[in-house]
Amino acid sequence: MAKTVAVVGASSDRSKFGNKALRAFKAEGYTVIPINPHEREVEGIATYPSVLNVPGTIDMATVYVQPDVAMRLLPDFEQKGIAEIWINPGAESDELLSDARRRKLNVIAACSIIGIGRSPSSF
Repeated sequence: MAKTVAVVGASSDRSKFGNKALRAFKAEGYTVIPINPHEREVEGIATYPSVLNVPGTIDMATVYVQPDVAMRLLPDFEQKGIAEIWINPGAESDELLSDARRRKLNVIAACSIIGIGRSPSSF
């Protein structure tokens, strides 16, 4: 069964990594859920304003927002019980990673697109 992945910071702008990630995970067969409070849909998929608005389980979140925004989202990730949270380059900060670990969240600071064996430049 394919994982359900929330792309936090999903964007309609195909040049942004929040869009590339959505397309990469979808191409690999994952169920993708775009998270963006400012967009109605991304790549034809309805967005949710928060992971807390998503019905059911989210197996993984991949984060494409600024570190200060991601800091404010950590309690939501914790409340939702997301098993794996990828903090992508540009979204990380020492403070964010420290707080995530303090909360006992399973955080991976790396590019999630590369993590699934794809190249961001191919999207």
